[in-house]
Amino acid sequence: MVQVASDAEVVVDGVVVARLDSPGLVVLVGVTHTDTPASADALAEKVWQLRVLPGEVSAATAGAPVLVVSQFTLYADLSRGRRPSWSPAAPREVAGPLVDAVVAGLRRRGAAVATGVFGATMTLRLANEGPVTLVVEV
Repeated sequence: MVQVASDAEVVVDGVVVARLDSPGLVVLVGVTHTDTPASADALAEKVWQLRVLPGEVSAATAGAPVLVVSQFTLYADLSRGRRPSWSPAAPREVAGPLVDAVVAGLRRRGAAVATGVFGATMTLRLANEGPVTLVVEV
């Protein structure tokens, strides 16, 4: 999921661990069982080139920063009852390296990337502009 934000921060145990100080993108990355390093790289490319910032420009064109936060809850299965099942989400041993691959792909393309802490309980604060929120799948 990609959100256009004027600012954002990630807090873990009361400490700000990442910050988006200027307008850019907040990217919530969920990983499922069929994701691969190739799909992680394709996601990085798509996010970097998305023309969603003001003036219909991309983060690549604007040189806008990107904040990446892992979020397995994007793959919650709510088809039965009221308690989500997390079985569609990839296990942490698979998901962690693929979230890292998205970050690496963005950095390789020239993005200034800040990140949350994989597996931590995080507080994400952001000012969503527009509001613009997109579900991006590759």
